[in-house]
Amino acid sequence: MSRRPSTSSHPAGSRRDEGWREPLNIDLALQGGGAHGAYSWGVLSRILEEDWLTIEAISGTSAGAMNAAVLAAGYAGGGRDGAREALGRFWRKVSEAARFSPFQRSPLDVLLGRWTLDTSPLFVAMDMMSRVVSPYSLNPMGTNPLSDILAEVIDFDAVARSPIKLFITATNVRTGRGRVFRNAEISPQVLLASACLPTLFQAVEIDGESYWDGGYSGNPTMTPLIEESSASDTILVQINPVERPGTPKTARDILNRLNEVSFNAVLLKELRMMALLQREAVSGAGEGARWARMRIHRIASDAMTELGYSSKLNAEWEFLTMLHDEGRRSAEAFYRAHRDAIGKRSTLDLAEFTKGV
Repeated sequence: MSRRPSTSSHPAGSRRDEGWREPLNIDLALQGGGAHGAYSWGVLSRILEEDWLTIEAISGTSAGAMNAAVLAAGYAGGGRDGAREALGRFWRKVSEAARFSPFQRSPLDVLLGRWTLDTSPLFVAMDMMSRVVSPYSLNPMGTNPLSDILAEVIDFDAVARSPIKLFITATNVRTGRGRVFRNAEISPQVLLASACLPTLFQAVEIDGESYWDGGYSGNPTMTPLIEESSASDTILVQINPVERPGTPKTARDILNRLNEVSFNAVLLKELRMMALLQREAVSGAGEGARWARMRIHRIASDAMTELGYSSKLNAEWEFLTMLHDEGRRSAEAFYRAHRDAIGKRSTLDLAEFTKGV
């Protein structure tokens, strides 16, 4: 039986239960990770219930970019409830499209309650082919099943006029540099570019340039949140583990860990720079002082380290709602632990988090 994500409007922990708080603007930084982006959906649904927190800006990459655009469009048309409804509708559409996908769990994995596709014959074949055959040969038409979903679910005119600033990152194939797209520039092609893994999809062309996944240049990019938003609190919603126990031994696990390391590298360097500025106690005006004053928070879950690469392609509704509910639990735990710190101090120790970077 399909599970439905919880939709209570005012759960324990909301301001109705714990007293009024001064309104505060926050920014969000949303990582990418395929179907694992449903975890961020759950986090966002919980954050949107805190009506003393106003989202000023979102930086997102890949699935994080899609969550950001869906949220911004829904918010423009229907406020907080509109944003939550739009996110639920988007992930439901993703799941419905996946019913026709050749990538399905094997009967054994279904029986054992495992979310992996590692024993799915078609996934194994695709995984092997993607290592030696170009997507220009495997998918000569350049089709992407998300293209129609994005065009159907997201009102891009609403994205352009949304009060929430968006910063969507994609990687320019020619230069290797990240390009940050803002509200009026965002389209289905931009979102597909931000999520374009080069071993699976053809590069996405925008304005005569080819783009790959934004994770290679920022997952997500923090700089525009510092430079173009007045909020001083940023909540990082982390999907890709920074640390993972053990040493990967299989080719698939090695490639997965390599992608995690490379996709986290730019983010860690930005956070490291922020930690250094804070250590030097930069004071006064200017860009450096603003970096130093930023308060950083993180919502993450150890459950994400238990999920392998193949599950990022698993869009079964039960899996997505499991991730959604885990995201809500994580956000609730963060809120209960750090409610009084938001707006006053960082709850993520940047020096420790970026040690060795």
